[in-house]
Amino acid sequence: MYQGRPLTVILAAGGWGTRFGGKLPKQFTELAGRSVLCVAAEPFAADSRVDEIVVVVPEAYREQAESELRVLCQQKRLTVVPGGADRTASVNAGLTAAFAEDGIVLVHDAARPFVSSEVIDSVLKAAFTYGAAVPAVPVTDTIYETVPSGDEEAAPYLAARIPDRGTLRAVQTPQGFDLALLRAAHQKARETGLAVTDDGMPVFSAGERVAVVAGDSANIKITTPEDLPAKFPAGSGFRIGFGFDAHRFAEDRPLILGGVLIPFEKGLAGHSDADVLTHALMDAILGALRAGDIGQRFPDTDDAYKGVSSMLLLGDVVSLMEKEGYELANCDLTLVAERPKMAPHHSAVEESLAAALGTEPENVSLKATTTEKLGFTGREEGIAAEAAVLLRRK
Repeated sequence: MYQGRPLTVILAAGGWGTRFGGKLPKQFTELAGRSVLCVAAEPFAADSRVDEIVVVVPEAYREQAESELRVLCQQKRLTVVPGGADRTASVNAGLTAAFAEDGIVLVHDAARPFVSSEVIDSVLKAAFTYGAAVPAVPVTDTIYETVPSGDEEAAPYLAARIPDRGTLRAVQTPQGFDLALLRAAHQKARETGLAVTDDGMPVFSAGERVAVVAGDSANIKITTPEDLPAKFPAGSGFRIGFGFDAHRFAEDRPLILGGVLIPFEKGLAGHSDADVLTHALMDAILGALRAGDIGQRFPDTDDAYKGVSSMLLLGDVVSLMEKEGYELANCDLTLVAERPKMAPHHSAVEESLAAALGTEPENVSLKATTTEKLGFTGREEGIAAEAAVLLRRK
């Protein structure tokens, strides 16, 4: 629900994309390990405000689309219907299949897999206020209106008018509407034979206001294969890794966590400085890179690593990450211990690790928990740590 009204999303994926080429419709082309359609659907599937998602695809791909989207959209009402001969027919098929009788509808091109939550929010707010809203970006090129010259050989067109590009906007999706308003506008367009290339056109042609909000230059439409590497280079654009480590307490050792000296009566036993938190983080990064683990890279049988600072080892792992062409998007760390209490040290640890990772502290999250006196951490025999990282290709 959005502002108390049902929210429906129509994903328009009914065409083939002849300019894209290939053996599959472009919406089923692989993008970072998934189809373009799945990547485009994800922001809406994850949005708690969305009640239902209607997907319009070529008839021959209905089963594949349902299979790919079933798990992703399991919290929503999902309907997959065949598209029509053109965009207008496909959107009408989606409007007909929508379960809601009223509310707000977002119509989004599945060929735009890079839409941001900020654009979605802006469109929703304006659509709720005005009844119709589209996102758009300023036109940066000079635009000529032309007429046929009658001389195909020398120059097929002549300039007829040069509009002020300061008033021109290139329209994107998702576009938002009052559901009843859009249904009525499309019905009128069919009756009058209006050629429709987006969903704001029939609404505007019916004399209704269409609000224009800021779009996003990254919200490109996939038209040719060259549009894919512009966002995701060859291979997966993102890699996820998980790490875990545990160390027992030891007397006469400093307690180092995330490169920070923590005041405590005990430290942790280990070949290096036994920084359990940094070890879990390094394993997560190595896992994402498919580069083994810290035991393989820094074996405890090698005296070169005896007593070494784990932050130096983390620097080696970060160098490997950068060499492979990745950078950290974010990491989430959990420390499991009855004592010491970590609340006074959260910021210092996050800032220490962020500096070592070459990122901002806002991209490093540290949580601390206990096991309610259960297990070796509950008996205060040691500390465990878990880490999850998301790497993105530069």
